[in-house]
Amino acid sequence: MTYLAPKDIHAALSLLNDKLAVREMQGELCLFGGAVMALVYDARQSTRDVDAIMVPKSELMAAANEVAEEMQLPAAWLNDGVKGYVSAQPELTSEGLPKFSHLRLFCPTPAYLLAMKCLAARADALDHSGDKADVQVLCRHLGLMSAEQVIEIVQRFYPADRLPVKTQYFIIEAVEGLAQP
Repeated sequence: MTYLAPKDIHAALSLLNDKLAVREMQGELCLFGGAVMALVYDARQSTRDVDAIMVPKSELMAAANEVAEEMQLPAAWLNDGVKGYVSAQPELTSEGLPKFSHLRLFCPTPAYLLAMKCLAARADALDHSGDKADVQVLCRHLGLMSAEQVIEIVQRFYPADRLPVKTQYFIIEAVEGLAQP
């Protein structure tokens, strides 16, 4: 399995920008997940892929396929699998992301990304650390110290009925882990 370090993500996005420049077009990516944790928060050494919402999608995917071929990346290095977690009230920023001539990058604000990570609530697995470590990084970044504070943020972005009991326990466990170094 191929993993993308922050330098690899940056190189792939730079090449994607070059592909758009040749096509004389502008593109936009809203990055999510591990790519944001790696690029913006320096909280990960690598991620499996770059989750993003793309505009214009078909043109960006065609260019991304060329990037995959040239850099020998998996075909799905750039994908929109995150779309099921996108909030109806997103908060986006470009802070901390690289700037390119033909590719505009955005990502969730720290609070919005925290809400998404809590909603996903993926457990640790052999090939990735799950969402708990990311939630803890974001809680520290935002100065949050209680499960109630985190749940309040999650409910800013998602209706309470989308917050299953397992997510609430996940949040409690993640926040309890904040006290540990």
